[in-house]
Amino acid sequence: MMEKFQDLFTKQAFANLATLMPDGSPQVTPVWVDFDGTHVLVNTARGRVKDKNMSRDPRVSLAISDPQNPYRYVEIRGRVVDSTEKGADEHINKMAKKYLGQDVYPYRQPGEVRVLYKIQVEKSSGI
Repeated sequence: MMEKFQDLFTKQAFANLATLMPDGSPQVTPVWVDFDGTHVLVNTARGRVKDKNMSRDPRVSLAISDPQNPYRYVEIRGRVVDSTEKGADEHINKMAKKYLGQDVYPYRQPGEVRVLYKIQVEKSSGI
C-alpha cells in the first residue's frame, strides 16, 4: 500500500500527526514529514507536546493529503521505534529546504534541541 503513496513524501505535503495525551485523549499537530524507505520520519523539538507524548506512548497515526488533490490521501497507523538527537539538526535543515526552500531551518529557538522520531508503519490505507 505504501508504494502507491511514496510521492506524498517528496511533495510539500503536510502530515497531521495524532499522538496520545496522558489521559488517553488524542492530540493532533500538522508536521513536516519524510520517509527513509522503511520509516516515516518526524522531527520536533524536545519538550513539545508531541515529543512528550511520543516518548511516553509510541502509538501514533498520520494523515497526509496530496497538495495537488486533497481527496487523495494516505492514513498511517504505527509506532515510534526510535528517537534520536543525532542527525536531527541536519534533518530539520533538509525539511526546511523541502518545505520552505531555505537551506537552514529559520525558526530555531535559543537552546532548542531537535529530535528525530522514526515511525514503523503497521497499517496504511488511502485513496
